[in-house]
Amino acid sequence: MDSAEPISVRTPDGRILSGLSFGPRSGNPVLFMAGAATGKSMHFGADLLQGMNVRLLTMDRPGMGDSTFHSERTLASTADDYRSFVETTLGRSGSIPVVANSQASVFGLAAAADGWASKLVLASPADELAHPQIHEMLPAEATQLSDLARANPREAERVLTMLTPADMESMVLEGASEEDRAFYFGDSFLSLYRRALEEGFEGNGRGYVRDTLIAMRPWGLRLSDIQTTVTILFGVGDLGHSPDHGATLAERLVNVRREVLSDAGGALLWTHAGRVFETILGRKNLRPD
Repeated sequence: MDSAEPISVRTPDGRILSGLSFGPRSGNPVLFMAGAATGKSMHFGADLLQGMNVRLLTMDRPGMGDSTFHSERTLASTADDYRSFVETTLGRSGSIPVVANSQASVFGLAAAADGWASKLVLASPADELAHPQIHEMLPAEATQLSDLARANPREAERVLTMLTPADMESMVLEGASEEDRAFYFGDSFLSLYRRALEEGFEGNGRGYVRDTLIAMRPWGLRLSDIQTTVTILFGVGDLGHSPDHGATLAERLVNVRREVLSDAGGALLWTHAGRVFETILGRKNLRPD
């Protein structure tokens, strides 16, 4: 694994939030919220952190990896935990730029809604499947689990509990484009992904299950009230995260910019890490991707 400093934070109610810090300790802090079923080991752009002076912070969401399971976890409490993790790690209160990927987009938007994300980049974000416009665009098989999560959360939880890290890996890799699969099957990414999945499914997958139920049910966020600057980045070859490459999501936000990159796919976060960092830091052309 790329060199990383372990972080352990205790919450006011006695739970542990576990994370990692990548890059120079004195670098500009950026919080990364990893996608579905992946824990704190998941990161991106490791070879750029030193040159771009970025300290990338990652966290196991409650119930994943070494973070204590939270039986009452909600979208709001998860955002609060992220905030506590950052403030304790940095030793100060205040805002921090946030990058959220895939299913973690809902947590990034919650941080922006709470006002502590100074800037938000959604890299290949997953849509709100329960939103009527998105639901209508998708075939029935794509919304089946989301529909179940709304109608019968306990049954949806039972179904999700049956999944394993190998099942998740197969779903993601088999559903990707040929170009994305070529990247995902590379030795450097696949070993990282498998390690992060093991963290994500720690504790019989309870943390992953809670994550997914939060993401698949109505988010309950007033997206039009978010004042934080949001950038949505998609690759034109992305086959799975959104039926319209985030166009509907962008329409629901106010202070938003959306880019669809012609030379990227669903692996954009890793293949175009330099673009992501330039966007979140407000810099241009510091280093090539």
